[in-house]
Amino acid sequence: MAKIITDSKKIEELLTRGVEEVIDAENLKKKLMSGKQLRIKLGIDPTSPNIHLGRSIPLLKLRDFQELGHKVVFIAGDFTGIIGDTSDKDSERPMLTDKIIKENLKNYKKQVGKIIDLKKCEFHQNSKWLKKLGYKEVGEHANIFSINGFISRENIAKRLKEGKRVSLREVLYPLMQGHDSVAVKADVELGGTDQKFNLLAGRDMQKEVGQNPQDVVMTKIINGLDGRKMSSSWGNTINFLDDANNMFGKIMSMSDDLVIPYFTLLTRVPLDMVSEHEKSLSLGFNPKDIKMKLAFEITKMYNSDKEALKAWENWENTFSKKEIPKDIKEVSVKSGTKLGEVLVKNNLLPSNSEFTRRISGGAIKDLETEEVVKENIEVKKDMTLKYGKKDFVRIIVK
Repeated sequence: MAKIITDSKKIEELLTRGVEEVIDAENLKKKLMSGKQLRIKLGIDPTSPNIHLGRSIPLLKLRDFQELGHKVVFIAGDFTGIIGDTSDKDSERPMLTDKIIKENLKNYKKQVGKIIDLKKCEFHQNSKWLKKLGYKEVGEHANIFSINGFISRENIAKRLKEGKRVSLREVLYPLMQGHDSVAVKADVELGGTDQKFNLLAGRDMQKEVGQNPQDVVMTKIINGLDGRKMSSSWGNTINFLDDANNMFGKIMSMSDDLVIPYFTLLTRVPLDMVSEHEKSLSLGFNPKDIKMKLAFEITKMYNSDKEALKAWENWENTFSKKEIPKDIKEVSVKSGTKLGEVLVKNNLLPSNSEFTRRISGGAIKDLETEEVVKENIEVKKDMTLKYGKKDFVRIIVK
């Protein structure tokens, strides 16, 4: 068993950095100081093939526990993902198919391994135990809770008030997440503040079966590139698998007021250094200089130091010296292919609606003619495009 670290300073930072609320804080502090190895649970549903930086907040917290010697338990919610959690949604999530979930899971372990040490981690898929449950077990689980508690949740109450549909399927999700805690005998569960109801469900279900109720650490939520909560549904994400240039560029494009929250929540740069950056900004230092340091820190976490440095150089060449990146992405297409299809099918843009938005906003420019592209043209010759503040592609016509 790993040596358990009981350094009070490290435990204090563990329970405060990026943390919104702890239940039960005093109980958890005592456990952490006792030297006993705890089982720390985090579950993420594979509703998208990409894990984004918003998810890194609880994952980094999971790593913090791991570095103190505790056993971390990661659950890829292949069964809960089919049902769908509406904790942070203002409308009903669609049910996903087994095929979509299986496809989304392909690179999940690789992505999680960018943050935590998989050799020292339990990695589960919750279909292992949830698929075995029948109506009898589900009925017993449901009997622990009241419908009043579910519909009093802010987003559910809002939907009901607006006359929107709330399916009975949605009521099942907290039961399943709670049963995950029972299945892995969690001592602590991590999750965002929007997960509070589900996290507390685990405590209630553990009490029912005679387990000690897990403590809960709720982490803060980060905004994405457009100022809304980072979400795959909105396409405002920075993803673990983004290449270095794309990741660096996305960070440089975001609002300056996100720099300090990103340093605090998405990196493990020492907090005293983060405070120095915050002080510099308050004194009028150029936010771009500090943002470049942030972009480098985050980019190297998911790529490498070498790639992060190269991305920094490329960004400066592109935006400070107005040059096209040396390693600009190239795609080959058939003559006559619509530009929107080129950008979306090659995963350069997340959707047709995003292409339409950029066209409407004058964000796509042909660098060879210096003209803004104003419609979904057919690509009939080689083109070099700038299709966003940080996005470049060279299109080669076969």
